[in-house]
Amino acid sequence: MENRIFVLEGLDCANCAQKIEDRVNKINGVKKATLNFINKKLIVEFSVEQNEELIDQIKSTITSIEPDVKIIEFNDNTTKIKDDKYDESNKTLKRLFISLLFFILGITLPFNEYLKYPFFLASYLIAGIGVLKASLNNIKAGEVFDENFLMSVATLGAIAIGQFEEAIAVMIFYEIGEYFQSKAVNQSRKSIAKLMDIRPDYANLIENEDFVKVNPKDVKIGDYILIKPGEKVPLDSIIIDGESSMDTKALTGESMPKDVKTGDEILGGYINLQGLLKAKVEKEYKESSVSKILKLVEEASEKKAPTENFITVFSKYYTPVVVFLAIGLAIVPPLFIEGALFKDWIYRALVFLVVSCPCALVISIPLGFFAGIGKASKNGILVKGGNFLEALNFVDTVVFDKTGTLTEGVFKVSDVFTVGNYSIDEILYFAAYAEYNSNHPIAKSIIEYYKKEINLSSIEEFKEYAGNGIEAMINGKKILLGKIDFLKSKGVKIDEEYQNSDSIYIAIDGKFEGYFVITDKIKDDAKYTIDMLRKNGIKNIIMLTGDNEKTASKIAFDLGIDSYYANLLPDDKVDIAEKLMNRKSTKNSKMVFVGDGINDAPVLSIADVGIAMGGLGSDAAIEASDIVLMTDELKKLIELFQISSQTRKIVYENIYLSLSIKFLVLILGAFGITTMWHAVFADVGVTILAVANSMRLLKNK
Repeated sequence: MENRIFVLEGLDCANCAQKIEDRVNKINGVKKATLNFINKKLIVEFSVEQNEELIDQIKSTITSIEPDVKIIEFNDNTTKIKDDKYDESNKTLKRLFISLLFFILGITLPFNEYLKYPFFLASYLIAGIGVLKASLNNIKAGEVFDENFLMSVATLGAIAIGQFEEAIAVMIFYEIGEYFQSKAVNQSRKSIAKLMDIRPDYANLIENEDFVKVNPKDVKIGDYILIKPGEKVPLDSIIIDGESSMDTKALTGESMPKDVKTGDEILGGYINLQGLLKAKVEKEYKESSVSKILKLVEEASEKKAPTENFITVFSKYYTPVVVFLAIGLAIVPPLFIEGALFKDWIYRALVFLVVSCPCALVISIPLGFFAGIGKASKNGILVKGGNFLEALNFVDTVVFDKTGTLTEGVFKVSDVFTVGNYSIDEILYFAAYAEYNSNHPIAKSIIEYYKKEINLSSIEEFKEYAGNGIEAMINGKKILLGKIDFLKSKGVKIDEEYQNSDSIYIAIDGKFEGYFVITDKIKDDAKYTIDMLRKNGIKNIIMLTGDNEKTASKIAFDLGIDSYYANLLPDDKVDIAEKLMNRKSTKNSKMVFVGDGINDAPVLSIADVGIAMGGLGSDAAIEASDIVLMTDELKKLIELFQISSQTRKIVYENIYLSLSIKFLVLILGAFGITTMWHAVFADVGVTILAVANSMRLLKNK
């Protein structure tokens, strides 16, 4: 059953967003609802057949909590949605200016005391009517403990005890703070969105030797498009005419342009820097790289980090607890302390009410994680959830696949030897034909080395043994091709003098006839990455490979890896990974597996954090892994760990900042030292500071 997506335009209250998510989840017929506060999308998964009555119930639930929110149903045909917050902001400023004017008149003009009250009342209602109405609506809906209710009770309570001027001033200051908070949140959203500004606006569809601008979603596979200098590549395509340089950093984080020519693949989101290109579309928009990246980043906030989950639960209990403490503070001391006045203690209780809103935590924590995810995306790293970003802070074991991860994965035949009745050309002929139907990199290297056209009619039988070798029938001859152990298991005898760690062996009609020496180069940044991981506190660095002991030992030695497992089949890698997962040093320690994302999918999926290398165009990588490095650069792992560390630091700074200031104001308020002005700062002011602190992530290098 498909999900429905609703965009909630004008949603600036993170606490309200949390309530909407909770309430929609309680609706009968809703299996799961997730509200992404950052991009304002409510994703609803249904447990029953969708109907208009159920959709109306969802919408009415949203508007009961946030009446001013505009609900837009989102689908594949939805274009960029315009936010009307600019007009609303102007109205808010005008309203607050008028309220402030009435307040100043009430204070300064030489009226007698009673004639001031109409000015005060007008000022209070102009500034606070929205808060009072929202509070009343929420009480009717059963949502009592929110910031509107708390501000209403606090200011009306202040009026009741004769603190008219302070009640109005606090309401105006609160609304001004809410205005700046809304601006800060929206600016943060724009800053993060700008990091991922890779969505193409149009495609130049070629029709009858001319072109027309169309929505990229309307372009089909096989259509031809024109890409002019300075334009974004709208869809994954193959160049059929022209050459140019591409700015790829929005997808890969690479600062150096990539030169492309006829026959090269270009991905949606690249920017054409120079030449005019004609290209054939290979993937529809929803399957293109740019669409997948945007979808992954937008959905990343659904997978909340443990810290986010803790704050969500904490905030549900924090506010009611402080409210009941406020009630106790207003009632108990005057009953038991001689000379204590109810008026004084009620005022102190009102300070508690203003401080008790958890907005700073509820907004800044997820915003911090999303900023981290946005920054990673800008650096060519896709993180599929805040939980994975946080988990990297507890990693003590990193396990690497060898081929395509630590090494180039581009195998080359460096030499061919014959030991029997066949010439080198004949050996190469049988090997290339036997390997033709295999997608293994070694198979491709042999076919590339052969350099001749292959007649498919000569291939009579073909069977591949994953991780071992090939059995085929070519022109009536039985061919065995693969590792030494594979040939031995088939009863082929190989003299010890020919046994070489870097070789692939061939037997014809059961007799060993020759071998191929295969080489695979270690990546240039592999040693640097291993060394930096150790400096960053990673205790265990392990390599898994299907290569034999001698080859594995040499690569491990060259890279400074202490522990490795050789001669592994794909199933063996899963077994080793499971054993390593069960052998963690502490309960909280995590294991990362780094692989190429194609044949490592099972291990990527069982690791605490699975990281796929160079998986931008690989569906297997995106599906199986938790994090995708969009290029083959291993050193991006170091950037990833640094971003994870920076994110956690800023998130915890926000927690300590928010709670310490709130608790300080609460304690001082209980002793009568702080006023409602301080309380408003501890609510709205700290929220703005926490949001600004979260956005430092986007500026940190």
